[in-house]
Amino acid sequence: KVTVRELGGCMGPIWPSYYSECSALLFVVDASNPTQVSSSCIQLLSVLSAAPLASVPVLVLFNKIDLPCYMSLVEMKSLFRMEDIVSCATQPITMLETSARDGTGLADVLQWLRTALKDPS
Repeated sequence: KVTVRELGGCMGPIWPSYYSECSALLFVVDASNPTQVSSSCIQLLSVLSAAPLASVPVLVLFNKIDLPCYMSLVEMKSLFRMEDIVSCATQPITMLETSARDGTGLADVLQWLRTALKDPS
């Protein structure tokens, strides 16, 4: 059984009230919107630095890869400086490209969740 809570960017101030219940974190980034990259990166860094999430596995999803204007995984990793983030983070971080619209990457997300939550099936 998994409980999923969607907490959009504008709800950032209340995110910490959910940290103590968190067993895994999916952080979704709009890969088709370059104007939001810097704010998304700041929010990600804020989440990663929260003490209650210090050992919680994190999956960063670069979503909307079905759109013609999306930035590739290589571009997103570079813009976010993901190598630096991963090397400094205390929690394990995985990155995937997804499309919520057409389901691309969904099987990988579910497999990551099973592994992160230690579900043997």
